[in-house]
Amino acid sequence: MIKRFFTAGKTLIYLVVITLASVNSCGLFSSNRLVLWTDRSEFALYGEYFNASQDKYKVEVRYFESPAHRLAEMVEYPDIVAASWLKSASVRTFFRSLDSLLGKDGLKSSDFYSKLLAQGIVDGHQYLLPVNYNIPAMIFSRESRNPPSNPFTIEVEEIKQKSKAFNVVSNGVYSRMGFSLSSNDEFLFVVAILFGAAFREAAPIAWESQALEQSIAWVQKWIEEANTSIQVEDDFAFKYFYDPPDKLVNSGRILFMFMDSSSFFTFPEERRTNLDFRWIAADDVIPLDEGGVYYGIHKKTKALNAAKAFTKWFFAAETQKLFLETARSNRLHESSFGIAGGFSAMRTVTEQVFPQFYPDLLGRMPPESYLSPPNILPRNWIAMKQRVILPYLRDRIRHATREEVRSLERRISDWYRLNRD
Repeated sequence: MIKRFFTAGKTLIYLVVITLASVNSCGLFSSNRLVLWTDRSEFALYGEYFNASQDKYKVEVRYFESPAHRLAEMVEYPDIVAASWLKSASVRTFFRSLDSLLGKDGLKSSDFYSKLLAQGIVDGHQYLLPVNYNIPAMIFSRESRNPPSNPFTIEVEEIKQKSKAFNVVSNGVYSRMGFSLSSNDEFLFVVAILFGAAFREAAPIAWESQALEQSIAWVQKWIEEANTSIQVEDDFAFKYFYDPPDKLVNSGRILFMFMDSSSFFTFPEERRTNLDFRWIAADDVIPLDEGGVYYGIHKKTKALNAAKAFTKWFFAAETQKLFLETARSNRLHESSFGIAGGFSAMRTVTEQVFPQFYPDLLGRMPPESYLSPPNILPRNWIAMKQRVILPYLRDRIRHATREEVRSLERRISDWYRLNRD
């Protein structure tokens, strides 16, 4: 009798444990408070809006310079991450599938730019959702007598030709220079991407060497044909570049200045009034900035229901319109552009809602087919780019052959050996 009692008791305890585990997995015991990590300060406001919009869930937003690196440390974990550099192989493994959210009762895949959405897919499952993107642009004066031929893009070859035609030189001294390439590292990088350099995550990184060399040769030829030499460009920059670029453009000293969309649309309005822009392109391809924000739910979240509720709320078109309305009424658009510092990755929001708040965009957004997102890059890409890639391009255009400078392969190897994290 006693033996049967203990056997029955063990069976009952086992069933209770299984039942509790099952209930917990269904979310009944899921926390109503969630933690969101981000590298975009705008999410602090988004979190406040969410908390005020309902009383069931609460989100706590924590800012980190690099959430991707912090995830890799495995000291703690959040419920949601919205940040750059989440797509790398070492980071995306921290997230759970969002397939269940992309259905008739949740979000719609068709609401997003398809190429951006595709970059969050791993093994056929959606692990990350795109939040935003930015576009490189060429800025010029609205009073230009010879504006670009296309109403929303400008090809790099046209930039070259118009810059050359704008130049004024006397006895080898330039009083006007359309565009100085040696003073624009980021533009050199954009040209490399348009030529097919295709930087991408590997061990640690790979690229197309021949395409990179072709871009460098093209830039060197541009400098020689239009601006005489790099030394002449340097002399012009030393003489005139003490003024900000927009002042130089408006004064007629230079024709173009390079700037991405986020920087341009947070430019002080009084300084932007006389400026116009075109998106930089080549063969109907517009390269998007590498720092786009992506969004994922951590696979160990203890607040799954709250995370799903926040996700549906955040990616609703009416919510993102609210962000833009509040930013305008509180003049936050003067320090932050769009959604978390960029165009919304939701196509209808960018194409239909953004022009209501940024009138310069009316009729100026390029077709979706033009947009070319960057390859997946390692989580330490921004440091590698600033400390290795751009300095290499800057050095390389100043030398006729690759053998005259320290190779990019060697630079990356040495830097990566000292900066693995």
